[in-house]
Amino acid sequence: MASSSCYNSPCAACKFLRRKCLPGCIFAPYFPPEEPHKFANVHKIFGASNVTKLLNEVLPEQREDAVNTLAYEAEARVRDPVYGCVSAITFLQRQVELLEKELDAAKADLMRYTHQEEIIGSSSVHDNMALNRRMGYDHHEGGYFPYSSSSWNDQNPCGRGNI
Repeated sequence: MASSSCYNSPCAACKFLRRKCLPGCIFAPYFPPEEPHKFANVHKIFGASNVTKLLNEVLPEQREDAVNTLAYEAEARVRDPVYGCVSAITFLQRQVELLEKELDAAKADLMRYTHQEEIIGSSSVHDNMALNRRMGYDHHEGGYFPYSSSSWNDQNPCGRGNI
């Protein structure tokens, strides 16, 4: 919890509101003089009287969290007046969805490769080549590569070329 000495310098809220910072000021512990933008944003979005009411209604041990939440939302509203922090939350949810899809794809690849190695380890070289052809790979220059357009056309029953 930040604190402000009312004798040295008024808290950011009292300084912004141009009033004397009295001992017991409800804003002083949460809006130190070295963070004037914090209160300015909160005041701009919520208003000083609403913040005062809120701080008086919550338990003293919850006030710091309440102020931090108000400050976060106020800063987000200053940057994005319409959506505020919802735009950041939405962006992060989309990122999580994309990462989950990538993780699922990586797990599927791992399962496929693990299964393929189990089969390869228990079969002959001839069987391995047949398995790779069934899986869409062709033996070429000492390695297995996805079908080239010529080998795909040989395998494609429709004769339409690459799909």
